[in-house]
Amino acid sequence: MLLKQIKWLWENMDAPYRRRHIIALCICVFSCILLLVNPALSRRLIDDVIMAGNPDPLIPILSVMLAIKLGREGSRYLMVIMMETDSQNVIFNLRRRLFEKLQYSDMRFYDSHRTGDLMTRMSADLDWCRHFTSYIDYRIIDAVCTFLFAMIYLVTVNWKLTLLLVVITPILLLITKFFSKHVRPRFVFMREKLSEMNTAAQENIAGNRVIKAFAREEYEKERFEEKNRAFMDSHLRINKLWLTFFPMIEFLVNGIQLVTVFVGGLLIIRGELTPGQLAIFTGLNWAVSNPMRELGNLINDLHRFSTSAAKVMELYYSKPEILDDPEAEDHEHMEGGIEFDRVSFNIDSKEILTDVSFSVKPGQTVAVMGPTGSGKTTLIHLLARFYDVTDGAVRVDGCDVRQWKLHQLRGGIGTATQDVFLFSDTVEGNVAFGNQDLTMDEVKDFARRADAAEFIDRLPEGYDTIIGERGVGLSGGQRQRIALARALAVRPSILIMDDTTSAVDSETEQYIQDQLRHLPFPCTKFIIAQRISSMRDADLILVLQDGKITEQGTHRELLEKRGYYWQTYCLQYGVPMQEAV
Repeated sequence: MLLKQIKWLWENMDAPYRRRHIIALCICVFSCILLLVNPALSRRLIDDVIMAGNPDPLIPILSVMLAIKLGREGSRYLMVIMMETDSQNVIFNLRRRLFEKLQYSDMRFYDSHRTGDLMTRMSADLDWCRHFTSYIDYRIIDAVCTFLFAMIYLVTVNWKLTLLLVVITPILLLITKFFSKHVRPRFVFMREKLSEMNTAAQENIAGNRVIKAFAREEYEKERFEEKNRAFMDSHLRINKLWLTFFPMIEFLVNGIQLVTVFVGGLLIIRGELTPGQLAIFTGLNWAVSNPMRELGNLINDLHRFSTSAAKVMELYYSKPEILDDPEAEDHEHMEGGIEFDRVSFNIDSKEILTDVSFSVKPGQTVAVMGPTGSGKTTLIHLLARFYDVTDGAVRVDGCDVRQWKLHQLRGGIGTATQDVFLFSDTVEGNVAFGNQDLTMDEVKDFARRADAAEFIDRLPEGYDTIIGERGVGLSGGQRQRIALARALAVRPSILIMDDTTSAVDSETEQYIQDQLRHLPFPCTKFIIAQRISSMRDADLILVLQDGKITEQGTHRELLEKRGYYWQTYCLQYGVPMQEAV
């Protein structure tokens, strides 16, 4: 699994950066070799200069030692710069590809993934992928090469003393294996707690107005405190495990130092080792002990990287269910004809729509009403192919939407919903969001048709006014009118309005209805509403109840049927049911 993750990172590094990365790792290996030079010179300094009482080689030896030290530090500085640059290339490519993946993921994906979890993958998890490329991989190579080169060199100096040092290594491997086995599941658990904490924070920020409206600040504070403490506790459990492991490593490291001094001293007394050779062992003691000391940290980092990389790769390799059919037809223009042919739709075995059939000719208006949860919004989701039908077919211009190319299908549909999302951009930028080629005059014209021009002109900077996130600073009706202007601005062949005028007054609604009847382009209108005034002039009115069409016809035809539509009409207009006509 780990090798697969490393290969995946490598594939996401551009070719020039791969070459740089290989060069950087070669510099790392070369710097490990340079480690052996100064201890060898220290042996000459002690045996040939100090012990022999010969000062002549002193300056040359010290000069070479200084040059080696500067050269090694300089090469490692260059290596770190290259590694950091390479890691930024990887993270840039991954972030770009993940964001692209999110753009084309379907509705089912977002239904099953929490926003906070996705943000964690795009931030903390990606950063661990960067950390591996910039630090972990070279530290592993550095530790392994330093240990191996030092041991090989020490064998050439005195194999007996080296053998005693090697004996400690198997003990270290057993301890490391035990630590590795127990730490990975704890990192997975900690990663989940981090995701839950981020989700709680994201929901709190997004819903802050609801929280304040219900005075639930204390409840939310306690809820976040619970998530925060759970994350802290998971972190502490890992640290406690590490603190159990670390003293064992330190004990082994100190054992190496004691063995070196004690056994080395005995060998000098017996004449099997010179003081200079002992200096090599003491000088390279850290080259043997430091990799052991770092082993725990590297295992920690590897498990954190592996846990995060698994989450990122899950998103990276996810595939949307809604895709263009390989044999999808090419449509240069959408006329706007709509047909639902015996459509049924369910989610997780729950029936949402059952045997829904109706048709609308291009340019006509269809209106849908019904109680909450009857499946009204699902109709428009199926029309724009956010979901695929379970049975039956949805056709646009006589062609099944599954045979349309998605960008052509959705590009011909303009949508304005009750739950408006506006971007942190100018008013002009929001209106022209779906059509960046609009002129300012056209932006103003569509704003006028949505009855938004008057209040926009009163804003501090007019159309250049920056709207806060989700339209902060605007009323519900103002947000809805900007959203309607945005939907009109794409000059759609099918205009979907899902309770678009629910937050505006009757006079404004009437003005918008008049403007929609005189649009400068042909357009089929699909209206979802609860107000009779929004749909009475529709060519076809559908009443949806429990996922089934129970009534359909014109305004007058439905009043004559004396069903749900007639009852709603009587309630809204205050007409006694026995007098309604």
